[in-house]
Amino acid sequence: IPYLTALENVMLPLSIDGVSGWEQEDRAYDSLEKVGLDERADHKPTELSGGEQQRVAVARGLVNEPKILLADEPTGNLDQKTGDGIMGLLSDLNGEGQTIVFVTHDQSRTVIANKVIGMIDGGIMTVNRRDE
Repeated sequence: IPYLTALENVMLPLSIDGVSGWEQEDRAYDSLEKVGLDERADHKPTELSGGEQQRVAVARGLVNEPKILLADEPTGNLDQKTGDGIMGLLSDLNGEGQTIVFVTHDQSRTVIANKVIGMIDGGIMTVNRRDE
């Protein structure tokens, strides 16, 4: 939301859930810290790079501690380097136990996935698992 700071954007789902104000701020700040943006908490989206804006979106997705984090084209509008950073972040979160389902049209991004489901015209065409 363009008129809210990064911290306020991340707090939004918590306010909808009825979480108290001080807890909203603590949890939102922790979530921003997790994605490396705690020092940019008071910046509005226009003051953040595309990658930083995407990390705010990831922080907002994490703040309610979901069992599954859904990420639709998390690198879709980003340059290669910034996209690599977002995918590294998702990989790190997964390594910490967070289940992540992400959608991408860029097959090179699937190298971090434990399971890849290929789809064409709404139908499943392939299922590949990474050997561990």
